[in-house]
Amino acid sequence: MSRPVSEEEYKKKLFNRVHQWIRGEADPYMGNIETREQQERVLNKNVLARYKEDQEQVIKEVFDKEHNRFYKFFYRFYKATAVICCVVLVLLLLITVSYLPPVGNPGNPANNEVVEKYIEDAVKDTGAVNIVTGMILDYRAFDTFGESNVLFVATCTVLILMRDDKKKEQKTVPVKKQYEPKSDSILQKITALLFPIIVIFGIYVVLNGHLSPGGGFSGGAIIGAALILYTNAYGFEKTQKFFTEKTYKWVSFCALTFYCLAKSYSFYTGAHHLESGIPLGTAGDIISSGLILPLNICVGLVVACTMYAFYTLFKKGGF
Repeated sequence: MSRPVSEEEYKKKLFNRVHQWIRGEADPYMGNIETREQQERVLNKNVLARYKEDQEQVIKEVFDKEHNRFYKFFYRFYKATAVICCVVLVLLLLITVSYLPPVGNPGNPANNEVVEKYIEDAVKDTGAVNIVTGMILDYRAFDTFGESNVLFVATCTVLILMRDDKKKEQKTVPVKKQYEPKSDSILQKITALLFPIIVIFGIYVVLNGHLSPGGGFSGGAIIGAALILYTNAYGFEKTQKFFTEKTYKWVSFCALTFYCLAKSYSFYTGAHHLESGIPLGTAGDIISSGLILPLNICVGLVVACTMYAFYTLFKKGGF
């Protein structure tokens, strides 16, 4: 049978002390450790001179490429490894080429079965009149998604290498005048006339990529060229009113995410021989070919944003 414990005895128990320490009510080390007031360290001239001498000695020993044995070994090893890798790569390529069928041999196949499949069944399988677009955004849509991601990653890499770092509070500062083009009334008048025409033509190329030559890559390049033309005529400050770094990030993120989700669903249903439920429509209509039309739009947006991003990064190190 337990007996009642007094408050003073309870406070001395290990469980209560640990419980107070966990809740931050008590510090078991408070009053049990000898502490001294921290004093500012004052270095005399001899100590500073010795410290500087040691620092110079370390720098000399570490970064002396002529007398440092480790540096000499590393550079020799690096050069030898580079030569060996290049020689191995060249040999592998030469061996691969040696196994290719000779040009002009009458025994070579006239048509590849993959090419025959694309030509005969592309319209039926994809609903796209343009066989090339059907191949790129349906049969080989996974490769195209990788190419779009390459553009995005390339922009991120250029942004890391060439970004003009600024503090967060300086991001709202107007663009420096040295980056702005000189005011040219002739260029501005011509741009005001051509800019909407070029953008509309780029949109037409994107939307008709499954019906005629064109698509997301070529249409996006046209729209990106229009943005660059507008920036050269009116300057970055005016372009930033409708296209900023945040615009680029959100457009690229949404386009790549939709592409990934849409084709993941398509790949999943196709791999399991299931009906996707996405109608192909009537071949030749603008609203047809299933997912190819929205995927063309996504690719066009990524390409257009990437072109303008490259221009701004090379021009002034940011948006």
